[in-house]
Amino acid sequence: MKRLSSKEIPVTETLETPKEELTTGSTFAERYQIIEELGKGGMGKVYKVLDKEVNAKIALKLIRPEIAADKKTIERFRNELKIARDISHKNICRMYDLNKEEGSYYITMEYVEGQDLKSLIRQTGQLAIPTTISIAKQVCEGLSEAHKLGTVHRDLKPSNIMINKKGNARIMDFGIARSITGKGITGAGVMVGTPEYMSPEQAEVKEVDQRSDIYSLGVILYEMVTGRVPFEGETPLGIAMKHKSEVPQNPKEINAQIPDDISRQILKCMEKNKEERYQSAAEVLSELIRIEEGIPSTEKVVPKREPKTVKIGEIKWKSLILYGGAVVLLILLIVGGIFLFINRQSPIESIAVLPLKNLSGDSEHEYFADGVTEALITELSKIGALRVISRQSVMRYKGSDKPLPEIARELSVDAVVEGSVLRAGERVRITAQLIRAVPERHLWADNYDRDLDDILILSSEVAQIIAREIQVTLTPEEQTRLASVRPVNPEAYELYVKGQYHYFKWKKEGFEKAIEYFQKAIEADPNYAQAYALLADSFCWLRYLGYLSLKEAYSRFNPALKKALELDDTLPEACLTLAEIRFYIDWDWVGAETEYKRTLELNPNFAWAHAKYAYYLTAMGRSADAIAEAKRALRLDPLSYPANRAFCWVHIVARQYDQAIAQYQQIAELEPKNPRAYNGLASVYEQMGMYEGAVKARQKAMSLSGAKPEEIEALGSAFRESGPNGYWMWRLERLKGQYARNPTSAAENYAQLGDKDQAFAWLEKAYKEHVGPMVTLKVDPAWDPLRSDPRFQDLLRRMNFPD
Repeated sequence: MKRLSSKEIPVTETLETPKEELTTGSTFAERYQIIEELGKGGMGKVYKVLDKEVNAKIALKLIRPEIAADKKTIERFRNELKIARDISHKNICRMYDLNKEEGSYYITMEYVEGQDLKSLIRQTGQLAIPTTISIAKQVCEGLSEAHKLGTVHRDLKPSNIMINKKGNARIMDFGIARSITGKGITGAGVMVGTPEYMSPEQAEVKEVDQRSDIYSLGVILYEMVTGRVPFEGETPLGIAMKHKSEVPQNPKEINAQIPDDISRQILKCMEKNKEERYQSAAEVLSELIRIEEGIPSTEKVVPKREPKTVKIGEIKWKSLILYGGAVVLLILLIVGGIFLFINRQSPIESIAVLPLKNLSGDSEHEYFADGVTEALITELSKIGALRVISRQSVMRYKGSDKPLPEIARELSVDAVVEGSVLRAGERVRITAQLIRAVPERHLWADNYDRDLDDILILSSEVAQIIAREIQVTLTPEEQTRLASVRPVNPEAYELYVKGQYHYFKWKKEGFEKAIEYFQKAIEADPNYAQAYALLADSFCWLRYLGYLSLKEAYSRFNPALKKALELDDTLPEACLTLAEIRFYIDWDWVGAETEYKRTLELNPNFAWAHAKYAYYLTAMGRSADAIAEAKRALRLDPLSYPANRAFCWVHIVARQYDQAIAQYQQIAELEPKNPRAYNGLASVYEQMGMYEGAVKARQKAMSLSGAKPEEIEALGSAFRESGPNGYWMWRLERLKGQYARNPTSAAENYAQLGDKDQAFAWLEKAYKEHVGPMVTLKVDPAWDPLRSDPRFQDLLRRMNFPD
């Protein structure tokens, strides 16, 4: 028998059979543990899974084999997903990746807990008008953001909108529909869109744009208020053709309780000619807000009653008086009720001062407008009954054109203050207006022309006017504090706000520049308490960051702080700096808490003080109190990194790692180009022993910081070759230049490597210098490898930590 050469031996290909479903409890792609099936649709089944690599729950959509078999479809979807992943909005579910495993394509995306809108409609039959408007507004906001980025949904429907227990809406599956091809809407092809919700142009297989999504939104609105879709049929083709040719029944004919404005809006969304529809989601949102403002609490259809016929001669005067009096009383009750309804508003308990606009025409005066914004926030913050959002969060809206209701919702406030500042020589004009957020309504507006030296007095006056307008009762102490503001030296004030501008950059260079301006402000006005307070705090920051020795720091901040307190011992900023010195430098645990509490008595809305007090409580081992305080800080400063980071830290110490991870992920969404959230995530993964996640997070942070590709790869190589030890060796080498000013970093790395002698050598250096991070020695999980060593217990004893 002739033997075949290797070239003649036929090759047998191993064909992978794509999966059509996944089993609960199994692990898919060696990474995703299947928790439960969430549902199925045209593309395939969706599962809730645990991503074991990052220890987070996500959604996984397993694509049907017949769809996945079309390579062009998959490639189109891959390209579309690149765009969809750029959409970051609170009303849109985030898309992650398209991958292939065991012959099956699958999509990973954010998991949104709740129920889909379709299920909600089935449960209730018809949604209440306020509920409908609330959901529709959120969908409009999500669509508006996606449309700005050039992405059209193409398959918007109630089953693609998730509603959580709080009524928050999230749009699902952005970027999927466009990638699915078909040869029509019958047969084996897969159609683009769902017949009940598709626009006429989709039915005709024409090019679509954002107005197609608006048509689908109109159908969804129709279904929410009537409990049924406008067009039904026996086949998908029949339904689609009705969208193209038939006029929908007026929804008010189905549900008489629907306001006329809502009916008109729905029908305008569903115009056959897309030129006659609303042209953007923002237009629909604006109309929804207008309609919402005009809807009464109830709109009842009162049955008509047949009038009783009475002969004139039968009417008795007594009866006439009784009936007439009853009618008059009824009219008075109705009018009174209407009056009470119109004037009844939920109390305003929270407020945000948006960045005041600089009208000077000179960009160099931006710092001045920011300073006036800060002054107004400071004065309002003295009112304990009012929750006032901090500067850090509101400054994110500088130059923003977001609608006020959206800003209010993001900051969770009842009202906002907005306005402008015009600086002309030694005169300043401030225009301010108070606006209730939902429904949007102007409550008060005024403008003021003052000399520059009255700027702080004016801020106090405006704060008191706002308190009066929203009917907040001031305590005698608050009245005294608001009335105690004094005139300022114009030159000193200008230098002070310039220093503030640099101080809030929270960087070494910023603090150094701030110090220069605060010192010049003090030269111009030797009695300027606020300038002394922030000067002292700037030196404290440089000390905490390791740029000043202990001896040098004392010589710098002590005189400034002492002077600030001599001039004004009720200044919250000065009291907070004193608390920080007691805590981080003196290790005076009792004295520190006294000063933190004093600070918060003087300014209950001081977000940074709440955050720092949370750090103190954590260091003392009082995790429950620390978490509560961190939550208060976050409510006052929801968009700033310091408040978010404090929230993460207290949960790390409490070993509640899931909450810390979730919060760091939110920070990453808030600041997608900032590396610090990813460094924070890496630190959590380190404590959990999830080094693959730590490596990826560090690499992401390095990439955002501009590290070279070979530097990023070096971390991956170190971990692949030597595991966790390789990871810590890499960190030890990379951070070596920072150890002199922050010896606790060196100690932590050596502790993780098991080199206890080196770890304690560096801890002794940190102890002698009273380095800031030493205050967390008792509770930080990073020190767990050293806790059983007698030397560690001796350190705790010498630092006099409370039991």
